[in-house]
Amino acid sequence: MNERNALSLPGIPILLAVLAAMVATVLWFKNTAQVTSQPLALAPPIVVFALLALMTKGFFQVQPNLGVVMQLFGRYTGTARTPGLRWTNPFYSRNSVSLRVRNFESGKLKVNDNDGNPIEIGSIVVWQVVDTAEAVFMVDDYENFVQIQAEAALRQMASNYPYDSHDDKVVSLRGDGSKVNAHLRQEIQDRLAQAGVNVIEARISHLAYAQEIAQAMLQRQQAGAIVAARERIVEGAVSMVEMALDQLSQRGVVELDNERKASMVSNLLVVLCGDRSTQPVVNTGTLY
Repeated sequence: MNERNALSLPGIPILLAVLAAMVATVLWFKNTAQVTSQPLALAPPIVVFALLALMTKGFFQVQPNLGVVMQLFGRYTGTARTPGLRWTNPFYSRNSVSLRVRNFESGKLKVNDNDGNPIEIGSIVVWQVVDTAEAVFMVDDYENFVQIQAEAALRQMASNYPYDSHDDKVVSLRGDGSKVNAHLRQEIQDRLAQAGVNVIEARISHLAYAQEIAQAMLQRQQAGAIVAARERIVEGAVSMVEMALDQLSQRGVVELDNERKASMVSNLLVVLCGDRSTQPVVNTGTLY
């Protein structure tokens, strides 16, 4: 079921016409009552006035960014979106649906990431109704439907990625926000397409390890950071030692055999890779 335009007419001209017809009917009733005292003679103006009063039930207002869904004895007849005072069949039942942009923040959900670690995650979803017929007739309560399906999509998305990764090629929840948010939006949109809802934006608003493993994960992150830093330090130290030996050899400052080169390399690595300041030892004797 897709949305279609409902038959509605501008309300102000019809309102003026109905008011004028009511005034004319009242005058007709008075003139008829003065001319004759027979009750049957007063029936036509009364019937006309009753029909005009029934027509007034067909007036309704449409606010900007609001759709009015119309039904005739349970059958969908269309949606009116033109703002202002409108008039339609007085027998139509009308239901207003907001077309404005809305958002909500999900609660903090406890799920397992791709590595099996329990995490807490929450999201903000920005959405808008684009098809009023689907929103009203395809689901029972489209607002509740949006919230429940958004949380289900968030759980599904979170289980596809690890919380954190030291490999740049692996997408993680903490390190690749744009990719994760795009995946989350698509997951929610796929679930809400049948409800006539368009997901404008979806993003993670809260992300943390669950309380029972937060301390252990913190220690793991610290250990990983220390290992990564040590790798960079060792890599730089080896490059500096290699450069020192090459420049000593090229400039002819001193000739070192393999044993002295090994001793020099050991000393330089200790100085460059140590986490504490070293105490220099001055050798005033001979090379050997």
